[in-house]
Amino acid sequence: MAAKKIAKVGVKKEKGYLYFVDKQGDVSAAKMARGDKKGGSPKKVAKVGIKRQEGYLYFIDKQGDISAAKMVRGGTKKKSSKRKTKKRK
Repeated sequence: MAAKKIAKVGVKKEKGYLYFVDKQGDVSAAKMARGDKKGGSPKKVAKVGIKRQEGYLYFIDKQGDISAAKMVRGGTKKKSSKRKTKKRK
């Protein structure tokens, strides 16, 4: 399933920063950690206040808008923790 646009924000992305949708539903940016340099603390870029739905991944798309995609929960299921013991003769 393709991603759908949630809100038009039009954030201009700067190189060296990580843009994300924070817990309040706003767009935030933090300086990325590179090599031995630490990353920076997040700063609010745009106040949007979207309501998040469970099971969706929210991100900033190439146009600088907020988009969401349904999370795919694939992979192998966890096996039972009980181990079968072999009988010794």
